[in-house]
Amino acid sequence: MARIAVIGAGMGAMAAAARLAVAGHRVAVYERTETYGGALRRFERDGFAFDTGPGLLPLPAVWRDLFVKTGREPLEECVDLVQVDPSSRHLFADGTEVAVPNASRAGVVAALDEALGRGAGQRWGDFLVRARDAWDRTRRPLLEEPLWPDWGVLAEREPYPAVPHKRLLRTRRAGTLAEIGAWELRDARLTALLESHALAWGLDPRDTPASAAVLPYMEHAFGTWYVRGGLRELARAVHERCLARGVDFRFGAEVTGITEKDGRVAGVELADGTAAEAEYVVAGVAPGVLDRLVGGAAVRGDGEVPPQHGTASRLTVLLALRGARPAGTAHRTVVHTPDREAELEALSGAAPGPAARPTVTVLRPDDPRLVPDAEHEAVTLTAVVPARPGAGGREHAEELITAAERALPGLRDRLLWHEVRTPADVEGATGAADGAVPVPALAAAGGRLLHPSNATRLGGLFTVGGWSHPGGGLPHAGMSGALVAGLIVEGPGFRGSQ
Repeated sequence: MARIAVIGAGMGAMAAAARLAVAGHRVAVYERTETYGGALRRFERDGFAFDTGPGLLPLPAVWRDLFVKTGREPLEECVDLVQVDPSSRHLFADGTEVAVPNASRAGVVAALDEALGRGAGQRWGDFLVRARDAWDRTRRPLLEEPLWPDWGVLAEREPYPAVPHKRLLRTRRAGTLAEIGAWELRDARLTALLESHALAWGLDPRDTPASAAVLPYMEHAFGTWYVRGGLRELARAVHERCLARGVDFRFGAEVTGITEKDGRVAGVELADGTAAEAEYVVAGVAPGVLDRLVGGAAVRGDGEVPPQHGTASRLTVLLALRGARPAGTAHRTVVHTPDREAELEALSGAAPGPAARPTVTVLRPDDPRLVPDAEHEAVTLTAVVPARPGAGGREHAEELITAAERALPGLRDRLLWHEVRTPADVEGATGAADGAVPVPALAAAGGRLLHPSNATRLGGLFTVGGWSHPGGGLPHAGMSGALVAGLIVEGPGFRGSQ
């Protein structure tokens, strides 16, 4: 039985802690803030409650597996998990709209044909088949296994089987999401639907590899899910599972250093001057923090994937509305920008500040736990903004509310009050500079969208969470915990779940 210190109480860190405790280790979690969950926070006021981080859960099987492996009660006995249908409603710049059914290829094809014209659904359905091939080729190395030592293979090989396209007497294949949209989907609205999955992570589809087709495929194949009471309830359930397995949480305990002896970790030092011995340290920290904790020493091996530094954050506006949520309202509506180029220039840094009219995601959960009574509604607006100082401030909230009026006619007449969560708030919750949000690992693009290995050069030191393999997002964070636990329990020969 080893002593293990876990730095941070984010979702990936807690997933690792629960699994390691079940394996018989003594696990202590040191969290600099006063609560758990990382980005999964909650804001409450006047009987209203809101998620201030992710609002929907893709690929819940990752968390089902955690609960199966760490106790008798399955996930569904610990949270009220419901599938969202339609998966999303899209309002396009030309005024057309479509509601995309959840996890139904035939339903999606029919809905797109009806809304966008005959043939649109078939082109999207054919794209999903190719996206499935990309998923099948990358699922294990990018989600279920530790990062390969020869990760360069993932960096160089494009797994998406693009359709040959003749252009200027040459045959070409799409290498980016933008090219998939232009050459294979051939409809600005289908392109917007595709690109919204990259934009949600702050990725510019003009240079995002075609392998990002796995992002819409994951949502299509595994559905979109919601946790009653908000996704903060998932964080609560994971925290309670950790406690039930004997994990010791120390809140308000900032780790300021990782000690080592003879080439291995020896423990952690805390801001209050105390120290704790440990045979293993699991660090769920933002980029740059790990180097400071080890005194600037290089803990990554030569030739490894360099740490990612996120380029995008999120601006969130929480709306308390008078009046009941109308029956049949979609849980999620995406209001697409009327100026794609301006939005992409803002995200890429070519234009100062966020886009004037960004793509806005509107979440309207049918959840009585979030409102004081049935005559009120809690709505969350989110837009991606650049992760740099001054971008996405409170002064930009009005732009999100204006965009959301397309999805909620009469919004301003119903508005009781609103709260704004800026990138600075994200930074406060997660520790990531400028509130940067990590993206899921993607193949190709020279490895630019891969994440560093969970193992490090320093013996006994591992990294977990969105800034290490396999990257950002709730499924990936949960898998990072599973991978780190496997590497510690089974050793460097661990190759992931079978």
